[in-house]
Amino acid sequence: MFVKDVNSYEEKVVLDNTNLRELLNPGLGDFQIRYSLAQARVSPGETSYKHKLSSSEVYFILSGTGRMYIDDEVEDVHGGSIIYIPPNSVQCIQNIGNDDLVFLCIVDPAWNKENDVLVD
Repeated sequence: MFVKDVNSYEEKVVLDNTNLRELLNPGLGDFQIRYSLAQARVSPGETSYKHKLSSSEVYFILSGTGRMYIDDEVEDVHGGSIIYIPPNSVQCIQNIGNDDLVFLCIVDPAWNKENDVLVD
């Protein structure tokens, strides 16, 4: 059985300038999964950098209020919102609230740095 408190993971600033805790990834242990799971946090007034993944991604907003940008589409999001991001879509998320925007990121196939690139 694998049980771990999310707060025990180190939070790092990653390529897209979000604060991230990588929770599950088949490359990090003996996990029989093909996806990866991370918790991201964007501070009030901040926006992640535009980037794209060659994998599909899902954001599940846990708390806060944001504005999601995918290619030419824009949608406001909040705690409880689920966002599907197709592979190779240019994406970023902006925190438009007064509290941290916290969300889970599920990437399938699993995230790896070669599949994540910044976009101008």
